[in-house]
Amino acid sequence: MRKLYFLVVSSLFLIGCQKDGPGALLTAKGDEAFDNYKDHYLEALWKVSPDKAAGEGYHKYDSILVIPNDKGREAIINFVKTQQDSLSRFEVNDLTEPNKIDYRILQNQLEYTNWQQTVLKPWQFNAGYYNPVPAFAHILNESYAPLAKRLRNLHQKMASLPQYYKEAEKVLKDAVPELTALAIDQQTAGLNIIDRDFIDSIKKANLPAAEQKQMTDRANLATAAMRMHIAWLKAVKSDKPRSFRLGKALYEEKFKYEMQSALTAQQLFNTATERKKQIHKDMAKLSRQLWPKYMGKKTIPADSLAMIAQVLDTISANHTTAANFQSSIEDMLPKLSTFVKEKDLLTLDPSKRLLVRKSPAYFGNVAGASLSAPGPYDKNANSYYNILSLTGMSTEKAQSYLREYNNYTLQILSIHEAIPGHYAQLVYANKAPSMIKSIFSSGPMVEGWAVYGEEMMLDAGYDPSPEMKLMWYKWHLRSVCNAILDYAVHCNNMSQESALKFLTQDAFQQQAEAEGKWKRVSLTSVQLCSYYLGYKEIVDLRDAYKIKTGATKYKLKEFNEKFLSYGSAPVKLIRTAMLGNK
Repeated sequence: MRKLYFLVVSSLFLIGCQKDGPGALLTAKGDEAFDNYKDHYLEALWKVSPDKAAGEGYHKYDSILVIPNDKGREAIINFVKTQQDSLSRFEVNDLTEPNKIDYRILQNQLEYTNWQQTVLKPWQFNAGYYNPVPAFAHILNESYAPLAKRLRNLHQKMASLPQYYKEAEKVLKDAVPELTALAIDQQTAGLNIIDRDFIDSIKKANLPAAEQKQMTDRANLATAAMRMHIAWLKAVKSDKPRSFRLGKALYEEKFKYEMQSALTAQQLFNTATERKKQIHKDMAKLSRQLWPKYMGKKTIPADSLAMIAQVLDTISANHTTAANFQSSIEDMLPKLSTFVKEKDLLTLDPSKRLLVRKSPAYFGNVAGASLSAPGPYDKNANSYYNILSLTGMSTEKAQSYLREYNNYTLQILSIHEAIPGHYAQLVYANKAPSMIKSIFSSGPMVEGWAVYGEEMMLDAGYDPSPEMKLMWYKWHLRSVCNAILDYAVHCNNMSQESALKFLTQDAFQQQAEAEGKWKRVSLTSVQLCSYYLGYKEIVDLRDAYKIKTGATKYKLKEFNEKFLSYGSAPVKLIRTAMLGNK
């Protein structure tokens, strides 16, 4: 499944190369040849990256576990060179607009992969780079094939696990402590996938007794290898460990490849800082309006941020309980669907199932909520709205979390993650003719659409109360402050103490939410910029499209569906397709 946040993973693809591969197929020019090239590109990709293939719904190579050794890393560089040569044989201006977008996406992807392999080198410092657990879980839990077949594939895949970890331990010499701690949590949680879920599935499958024993024995060897690797990670020590902070130079380069925007990271930081000031003014105006209702005759503080904080804190007391957290979300989804239909904002596909579940433990709880969507090869599989489990939390921390996700913001969260946010957008992405746009999805487009959807729903009249508007400003401020925080931490060395103060005071976040965001910014980089950047780019595009169409002819639904028809392509490229070079 495709998780809509990043767990500090590096390039998960392009592990090998065939020198006589796609380049040899280019005997013609234009769209037909380019379409053939894309097909062969993806087939070659899946052969060398079976875990990514499984996540996209392509299960031909599920039994293979790629060993992360020197040979594989050398093959990546050779693969990139070969593919760049193949791509350069096409004249991009001879292609149709959809293929021009695909060309640019592949071009960027190859350049990014080369940068990761030659400059960033995440295999040297990121213990989370070596995590086969999500692929194991996907193959085991998704019913795309008979259970017996999936178990046999996993049985074969497990055979390479001991060697996989040995190779990882050879090169992981400059580990970032925060990333290592996350890897330990993920691997520890992943043990249950093999020594519990896999074993239980063996018992349920109608397999010969001898084969069941073989599978059980191998599962025991696999879990032993995982436990040894976890122990090794716990023992990793360094006198001068590498910092999780990227620094300005690496950050700007990574931003360029991941965001694919006309803005630089510094420019986005400056824009977000100005946006924060405007939001504070709008929140102050609403808070003064709501003050008598919630605070009575209590004197209004001179400090406008203190005034806003008091009003927000009072309204936040209206929240569900830990026991009803999941059911409250489940009850919201039909209401959101009904509203979208009544207001004619978007056509929804009721045949695509959306299930709410506790986030699997092997995710590592880097984000409080996420959406796992099926890949383009498995379009009819379930989508999952993943939520943080409150089980095991202290009463104080659970209450802080529930106040953050109160009766208003919990609705905004569900708009963002589900309808008309991630869930709806990714259904559209899977319907787009090109798999390239779906497989190599743009983070700012995906996250930006979800943020854009929040505002769109309120603009359409969804809960017009001033309380909801104020809470939306707080929620929107989160997207803005994500971009500020990420740049400030990775480029300006913002401390944990300053970050928590910024999040609780400037962004009005609860302590539990702020602490969770600090954890996330220390485990990821650049991705937190995608929310505000994508939102800004989409709103700018919508406004320009409205001018181009003409106010009398413009329809919001028509814009939304046309925009989504391009799949999860970068907004910059969609803008060119919809407006020309404007």
